[in-house]
Amino acid sequence: MTLPILGDDALAASPSGFVLLVNLPWIRSLPLASVSDLTVTIDGEPVETRVVLGERRLDPAALASESGWWFIQDRLALEVGSVLQSGRHDVSVSFSLAIPYLQAGPDGPLTLPFAAARPLEVLPLVDGGTRHPVASQTSARPAAARDGSAPDAGPWTVAASAFNWTPEVIRAERSATDIAVGIVADGVASVIEIEPGQLWRSFPVPADHEVEELRAALDELGGSVSIVGASLDDWSGPGLHRSDDERFAFLVPQLRAAHRVGAHAVRLPIGQAGEPLLRRLLPTLHELDLALYEEIQGQQTPNAPGAASAIDTIAGIDDPHVRLLVDISMLMPSLPPSYLDQLRAGGVDAALLDRLGADWRDPATADAVVAYLRSGAVPPAVHTSFMNLLIRFGRSDASVLRGILPLVGAFHLKFWDLDDTDGRVSQPIRDLGAELDRSGFAGTLTSEWGGHEWLDDDPAAMTRAHLALAHRALRAAAAVR
Repeated sequence: MTLPILGDDALAASPSGFVLLVNLPWIRSLPLASVSDLTVTIDGEPVETRVVLGERRLDPAALASESGWWFIQDRLALEVGSVLQSGRHDVSVSFSLAIPYLQAGPDGPLTLPFAAARPLEVLPLVDGGTRHPVASQTSARPAAARDGSAPDAGPWTVAASAFNWTPEVIRAERSATDIAVGIVADGVASVIEIEPGQLWRSFPVPADHEVEELRAALDELGGSVSIVGASLDDWSGPGLHRSDDERFAFLVPQLRAAHRVGAHAVRLPIGQAGEPLLRRLLPTLHELDLALYEEIQGQQTPNAPGAASAIDTIAGIDDPHVRLLVDISMLMPSLPPSYLDQLRAGGVDAALLDRLGADWRDPATADAVVAYLRSGAVPPAVHTSFMNLLIRFGRSDASVLRGILPLVGAFHLKFWDLDDTDGRVSQPIRDLGAELDRSGFAGTLTSEWGGHEWLDDDPAAMTRAHLALAHRALRAAAAVR
């Protein structure tokens, strides 16, 4: 995940020394206890830091006992007691993050290393060093479309995911609510999908006033929320797996917030909840008239063992309040050129990259990827990104969806860049549109951009262009009838 860790203004003077302001390089807020192994060096020398939490100063190791959360728009303030001369300094920071909703094994969550290094100027301290200044008001600009569906989308509602704006949320030059409402206000889309872990400081128990602020702003513009990307944190710490009661209690406040904001569904990764929790949630889903979608994506397929079992569970529950969401990252005919450029710049073997560019769907290419990974040859700088080849990029054809379409309530039209050479972006949408037209599907199709992990492009421009491309592809699919 190549999201920014050190901004231009990360190094700030203080009366007793200096403060380093660290962005959270993840896609949603995380518990403070997720942070471990925190180290800072200045001009090549390690320095001792204290973490600033309000009026308290803590040793970084003490974060393991903290119950609070690192909100995605806040910066972790690391205070150093020695004076730093004015001018530029080489600054590096490294730490690990435990991701409480991703399991690495039976004993705990996935833990990932992060590091950043860059020269920084010492700047005056702003706002106590703990937060970016953010806009508090949402500008009331007219939206272009207000009827809840995109032009030429047929029976389908076409939406835009606020996830596309993740780097802007982290930069925090505007509040997360203002960014989400701006998608509608700027006419990018009148229906949006939101991420509570990006949006609301009170996550994972969204406060009424935060939820109502978003809904009121969208109502004023004629906009609405389609789906809420819920999170289920199975782990409260290493070796601390939440009980069934705790998992239920973690999820229900997010369901109630989704209802209050006017969404028709929430989503979770496929199979994460499990049948007992899904059945336990059914009365709440009925009460709120809310669907829970389990998302299948990337190299998952309907016939893969884990996904097949979860799909059988959904079919067995046989209730429209529990359905599937399909991400078309499953249906990639070739890899994004911008992604291959990132790997090339990171030092990945040129022969492998040529093979990835020419023969992505060849099973032998998958074997070559695994062999290269096991050889230890993947450069550390692109190791996390390289894993997309094994997880997030799929090789299937749209026909594999035919057997599950009656269980599908929504789709993510995932895209990584806008290079549509040989229909790389548009063809999967056309193929999907043809399948949906035959099946009578009438749900939601959401534009979701994953390429902001390696592309520094404007999310509004990228999303507008992708929605226009999607409309053309869907019209082309309908014209084939």
